[in-house]
Amino acid sequence: MIAIQNMQFQQAKAFILTKLKSELPARLTYHCYEHVIDVYQAAENLGELEKINANEMQLLLTAALFHDSGFITGAKDHEESSCSIARQHLPCFGYTAIDVEKICGMIMSTKLPQLPKSRLEKILADADLDYLGRDDFFPISDLLYEEFLEAGVIKNPDEWNRMQVAFFENHHYFTQSAIKLRQHKKEANLQLIKLKLVNKI
Repeated sequence: MIAIQNMQFQQAKAFILTKLKSELPARLTYHCYEHVIDVYQAAENLGELEKINANEMQLLLTAALFHDSGFITGAKDHEESSCSIARQHLPCFGYTAIDVEKICGMIMSTKLPQLPKSRLEKILADADLDYLGRDDFFPISDLLYEEFLEAGVIKNPDEWNRMQVAFFENHHYFTQSAIKLRQHKKEANLQLIKLKLVNKI
């Protein structure tokens, strides 16, 4: 219980959300403030389904809040940059060195290809890609398309849809909760992307 009392979670949350809102580049249509909130909510939901304890939940949600903060300085190696931001600021909010390293482990678990090891790392990895198996997949996917198009990662919708099919086919959820909650819809979304390729939509 001592760790929970010393960890100033709400203050850390307010700090990083303010920083993200004011410092993330406007060109980021997907890796934006709204994405962080989405992953935070997905992590909280999966954490509850996985029955993690209160201390673990605070660490998980802190990692969700910080996981894409590195985009403030750039997309390249943004997970490492996110860890640097976490290491710089979280001790000011009562997080121990052990807490911070657990949080950085979770942040690094979102790096592609995802290779989470611990239970909490698996939950955050699944939360980061929760949208793949949701009804709002296509509107969110369109935001990532716009971001990749602007960055020159892709050139057209056909190339994007091929990239998405390859990504879906190589991705898998790690927690039983995410598999139960999202796998069926994820497979349906994949079939719709394949239809777009066939019909060149």
